[in-house]
Amino acid sequence: MYKIAGIDLGNDSIKLVLDGAQDALVIPNIVSTGYDRHILQEEDSPLKALDVVVYSPALSQNNKRWFVGTLATELEDSLELEETDNKALSDQSLIVALTALAYQGLVSQSYAGGGLSPMDEVEYVLGTGLPVRTFARFHEAFEKRLTGEHEVTFMSTPQLRGRRVKVRVTRTVCSIEGAAAVFNLATHDNLQVRDDEIYSGCIGVCEIGALTTDLPVIRRMGIDNHFSYGEQLGIATYLDSIIRDVEDVYGYSFPTRAKLVQRVKNRDFVIQRIGEGQASIQGIVDQYFSRAAQRIVELIRKRWKKCPDIQCYYVIGGGAAALKSYILEAAGTMRLRFVSESELQNVRGYLKVAKSRVTQASHAG
Repeated sequence: MYKIAGIDLGNDSIKLVLDGAQDALVIPNIVSTGYDRHILQEEDSPLKALDVVVYSPALSQNNKRWFVGTLATELEDSLELEETDNKALSDQSLIVALTALAYQGLVSQSYAGGGLSPMDEVEYVLGTGLPVRTFARFHEAFEKRLTGEHEVTFMSTPQLRGRRVKVRVTRTVCSIEGAAAVFNLATHDNLQVRDDEIYSGCIGVCEIGALTTDLPVIRRMGIDNHFSYGEQLGIATYLDSIIRDVEDVYGYSFPTRAKLVQRVKNRDFVIQRIGEGQASIQGIVDQYFSRAAQRIVELIRKRWKKCPDIQCYYVIGGGAAALKSYILEAAGTMRLRFVSESELQNVRGYLKVAKSRVTQASHAG
């Protein structure tokens, strides 16, 4: 039996949600080359130590060992995506995505049958998405890369050590980031209309990611080709500047953006300086986030002027959660809408798009 899932290959994290499940699986989109670990005490959760060997026809390097997600965030040689990376073609994003699909497949079988079968198998129909600017040129290639048979072997991962998983993706449906989020906001889980204003209206979206900001315009649940737009600008540029400044001023270095993002989410701005007590980095964060918010608000204002039919603007994505207070301040009287669980709106939308395609296909068949 296949599972229907939505997967968002975000530049900062990969998010996965299964049909019928409430919680999303979130894994930082970070990898580093794996090796035999010297383990003093086993981690208390498999997600803290994703150590895998991955095979896929779409990868340029196969059967290589990788530390994925949280395990990689601590390492100096870890890799985070850069602005020049295209997630539709990125090996790194595919490695993290396949690890997530394999892990979720095992967890939903609740680790059962470990010693008996030489290989576990999970089958998926996937909904996913790409930014406005890459969608037209790359969505077919992206669907092709994900579809097919892949294999993930867990190495030193606690509770999953030695498990081999065949991940079979029978179909991939790719939509546009931001547009999927609007579909999620407009519909119930059974795909019935929940909010007619969104479903039938002309809605502007500003979806702030790590490396891109997408501004699709959605009319009656269809993408407006003329006014939809994307910028190669995300929150990562500002995070990198904060990391650099903190290092220059305080000599404290964050190994990865993910570590800084964790701090910002928890509003924990106090760092420990070696032998010199504590310092607050809030001033540096405020400075860069205010600049980011100013830029975002300008983009929205320009778009809204160009397309005055837009009834309301939703600001979503991981960047929206981090920048919300700064954006509201910069927006002044311009009314913008924010939603809870901002960074999960797209992935929940991708799941619904996949579900609606499966339903259509079964009716057609």
